Amino acid sequence: MPGKIVAENAETGGEEENVDKLINYNDAISYWTDVPATVDGVLGGFGEATSVPRADVVGSSTFMRKLKTRWSAEPGKIKYGIDFGAGIGRVTRDFLHKVCDKVDLLEPVEPFVQQMRVELEPLRKEGKIGEIYDIPMQDWKAEEGRYALIWCQWCCGHLPDDAFLEWLNQCKRGLQQDGLLIVKENNTNSDDDLFDPEDSSKTRSDKNFRRLFKQAGWKLIATDLQKGVPRELFPIRMYALKPTRD
Repeated sequence: MPGKIVAENAETGGEEENVDKLINYNDAISYWTDVPATVDGVLGGFGEATSVPRADVVGSSTFMRKLKTRWSAEPGKIKYGIDFGAGIGRVTRDFLHKVCDKVDLLEPVEPFVQQMRVELEPLRKEGKIGEIYDIPMQDWKAEEGRYALIWCQWCCGHLPDDAFLEWLNQCKRGLQQDGLLIVKENNTNSDDDLFDPEDSSKTRSDKNFRRLFKQAGWKLIATDLQKGVPRELFPIRMYALKPTRD
């Protein structure tokens, strides 16, 4: 499921351990099932009437251009990508299909999956859409070496740290030798993680993201902040990661 783009006044805080205990997956599914299956709905009100959708695509595209020499598909393999928390398929429709040969999508909210199939039908006919997994990201079991690019945007806040670490381990299994994992998420303005009771998710601090990446055996090769979004939003940061090789 997508996570809300987080405004500074949208959350309540607490100690990190207690924040994780507050996350409830069923509450999150219930919240998102009631959200309209539109761009405005999946972006928490920051839809087509705002600068966010276009700025998001421009920011992601610019970040990937900077990484062009740092990733590739293995020789003879399709450059597969996967879109986590895909919502109605906006990120794949507007961006991922341009940098990948084919894109799988993962989204557990049924109304979003139904709308995704509509939104992505032209790309499916072009052979650009692979599998659609209508399961939670914590239930995903990676096919070994399938992906040149794993893209996770505005959704990992629905996972407590222990589940996020396990997901990062699955990503290692699913990534090709020269592949990349990109995590694009809001950061808090402090070193503390903050809980949002509305959609039962948390916003991680930059410090905690970096700690978790290191703990899970990932090397941060590049990072950048999203530009061109409203000031009332928490910072949006992109992390490019590769597994640490012994």
